[in-house]
Amino acid sequence: MTDTGRLILVTGPVRSGKSEWAENWAENYARNYRKSVIYIATSGFDDDDREWCDRIQKHRDRRPSDWTTLEVPITLSTTLASVATADNCILVDSLGTWLANLLDWEESQWEQAVTELLQVLLTVTGPVILVAEEVGWGLVPPYPLGRLFRDRLGGLVRLLGTHADSVYLVTGGYALDLTRLGVKISPD
Repeated sequence: MTDTGRLILVTGPVRSGKSEWAENWAENYARNYRKSVIYIATSGFDDDDREWCDRIQKHRDRRPSDWTTLEVPITLSTTLASVATADNCILVDSLGTWLANLLDWEESQWEQAVTELLQVLLTVTGPVILVAEEVGWGLVPPYPLGRLFRDRLGGLVRLLGTHADSVYLVTGGYALDLTRLGVKISPD
């Protein structure tokens, strides 16, 4: 795997393999450049939700044992600012879960969180891989909270995509390099 820049965005539908692909990229990068990997999980265990715990455990079982894992459901910008150095490769999985943790925030609070995240991402010195779900390809959710989630995540992915050095779409068993195949458009 080649060095494709400082900020890498990996997006795709649920169960597309985007997390595995991002993990593989981080593992290869760390091995080739002798870096440590810090995995930032935006969700934690909820003992009352067995199925969710099983999903998280599958992610944990896939990761190499020498990676550092941080569970960061809300303070993503602050955490990134403190751990993103030239000596580390950071993998954030996932932006959709991070957004879900902040979904009850007022629009102004959400916009501030996005601004802070972008400011941090534009100043980090080591590679940061962001995993994000693509949720806007289906039906428009019939309830307001679903539409809010879809719209906020779509806007966040689009914004980060315009600033990323590399953007990959993982679907159908393939990772497509959108930065090579696509034409960049400006954010809203």
